Amino acid sequence: MEEIKTVYTAVATGKGGRSGSVKTDDGVFDLNVKMPKAMGGEDGHPNPENLFASGYAACFGGALAAVAGDKDVSKAEITVKAHIGKTDGGGFGLAVDIEVKLNGMDKDELQKIVDKAHQACPYSKAVKGNIRAEAKAV
Repeated sequence: MEEIKTVYTAVATGKGGRSGSVKTDDGVFDLNVKMPKAMGGEDGHPNPENLFASGYAACFGGALAAVAGDKDVSKAEITVKAHIGKTDGGGFGLAVDIEVKLNGMDKDELQKIVDKAHQACPYSKAVKGNIRAEAKAV
């Protein structure tokens, strides 16, 4: 396991699980969460997968910029699809698809940068070997 020297710590507290709330200690987030309709809840409310996908997309965008060298990737659109589903062994698991779109850049060239970003992104590192996480230029 790679050790880190902490530069920032986000603190969030959840109450009530998937039909409850999450709040950060700094007050930036104070959200009610619900299960999505596909899982027996109701749409129109944040859920853990929305939050995970949002954080991953922002983090991946930062990693993309960090590894791009002299290439301008500031207008790249990063779409993260966080999937939740039943596992063969019982229970639930996650999978992630990351799609990076950047008009004006050759797709093969963009894929090389996406691959580097996938190696550098802290979220990608955290899930590596634990869930399926694929990143591709689209």
